[in-house]
Amino acid sequence: MVIEAATLGAFSYLIQPMFDDVFIAGNQGQIVFIAVALALVFFARGLARLAHQSVITWQSEAATADLQTMLLAHLTKLDQGFFMLNAPGILIERVRGDSAALRKVFGSLITGLGRDGASVIVLFGVALWTDWQWTLIALLGLPLLGLPLLAIQRMIRRRSTESRLAAAESSNRLNEAFHGIATLQLTGSEAREVGRFAKIKRNFVRKATRAAIGKSAVPTLMDFGAAIGLALVLIYGGSQIIEGTRTVGQFMSFFTALGLLFDPLRRITALTAEWQSIIASLERTYALLQVQSKVTNPPPPHLPVPDRNHASVELRNVRFSYDTEPVLNDLSFFAPAGKTTAIVGPSGAGKTTVFGLLTRLADVDSGEVLIGGQDVRRMDLAALRKLFAVVSQDTALFNETIRDNIVMGVKGVSDAALQSALNAAHVDDFLPLLSNGVETLAGPRGSSLSGGQRQRVAIARALLRDAPILLLDEATSALDAKSEAFVQDALDRLAAGRTTLVIAHRLSTVRNADQIVVMDRGRVVEQGSHDALLDKGGAYARLYALQFGEQDQEQDQANSP
Repeated sequence: MVIEAATLGAFSYLIQPMFDDVFIAGNQGQIVFIAVALALVFFARGLARLAHQSVITWQSEAATADLQTMLLAHLTKLDQGFFMLNAPGILIERVRGDSAALRKVFGSLITGLGRDGASVIVLFGVALWTDWQWTLIALLGLPLLGLPLLAIQRMIRRRSTESRLAAAESSNRLNEAFHGIATLQLTGSEAREVGRFAKIKRNFVRKATRAAIGKSAVPTLMDFGAAIGLALVLIYGGSQIIEGTRTVGQFMSFFTALGLLFDPLRRITALTAEWQSIIASLERTYALLQVQSKVTNPPPPHLPVPDRNHASVELRNVRFSYDTEPVLNDLSFFAPAGKTTAIVGPSGAGKTTVFGLLTRLADVDSGEVLIGGQDVRRMDLAALRKLFAVVSQDTALFNETIRDNIVMGVKGVSDAALQSALNAAHVDDFLPLLSNGVETLAGPRGSSLSGGQRQRVAIARALLRDAPILLLDEATSALDAKSEAFVQDALDRLAAGRTTLVIAHRLSTVRNADQIVVMDRGRVVEQGSHDALLDKGGAYARLYALQFGEQDQEQDQANSP
């Protein structure tokens, strides 16, 4: 960058002998020297620009990638409450869009301050060397720009922040549209969704345009200052040339240096506007990095995690809310080790929240969550989560091979262990139908597999974890009868010998549970076996009647031993 700036000074300096010695004095011996010197200046400038652009691009891309990786690593440690308040599309924009400001720091700020700053110093030196009075006259218009520049910079920062918020809203709308594309098509809502997106984009365009106009106003003001300075120099210096006290070569050298000087000076001034935009994005990035998880690893010494034979689950007087919305209200129940406990109740009763508290995806507001009689908040977080294997209705698969989706989170898996999990989960039943067997890509969000196949992959993953506690959240509710039979058989194998908690709306799937906990409005309203709860005629019996009808209920009771 310094070499590139020096070439500008050399070029403007060579203008004087070119005019005075060659064009006016007619010195033939200087023609070749001046021509070669000017050519070398441009060769050096081109090579210096290539070198500095290569280095700056590598540094800016590497720094941006590192920052995005740091943001993702930070976000993956935050609790579920944060993700309930921040949509995925907005977070994607904050990780990718806002962090891209770091690329501008290298591409614009460092390059501008380095190359253009050096250029200003070199060219200013040439101008002073040529005539210091002309230089001072040329700069007379610049002090008038101070207050307008400050006002514009404040406006740019505000508009840039608004623009980044609008960009995040746009990304979130796209994310929701693509994830729900089937629903949009089936309901004929494509035009409605496109209209909503167009409205968001119009808002973004309006805010981005305002920010861009503010940035453009800064170099425009510099042009106004330059116009005043150059006009004054032309009047004053032209008179001296006419009088013979200055040469044409001196004026052309000064005019060239000054003309070249205002260009980097304009870019440096524009950098102050660009810096306001960069600051707006970096402030949002910094704010994201300052978000602290409400779920943290406790300081040592940690309580030991229980083995499989003692992995009981208990909630004591638990209260929990998302933001200000209460979810659990004085919830208490006990699930014995090695037994199956079903949790049933109407939607919104807080059933899934229980699983989040057990695994410390969130922490209770008050009360205790105990595993093996020990408070989960005093256990090592990683060791606690290794106690659980989870199979849910919405199985999370990634666009990796089926093998990678199954072994994730488990190190050193042998081929024999993997094959055993594939067999037990009935995954090997459909592997021959796939192009590359277990090495087949599952597709984005597991889209290459059917619902039943995704569930079996999730069960194989849970089998491979061999965790003492199994959490099943509506694991078969979205499956057809044939797929459900396969999955239910795999789940039965998986639950054997483990403490199992089952969330189910279909009560037929929990009849054989050792105990059933009935929840409503965040608390336990009934607890007991299937038959005992039916005999009681309370909330569970009413739920059962809604699903099967009174006749089926009476027949079931008559057939009960």
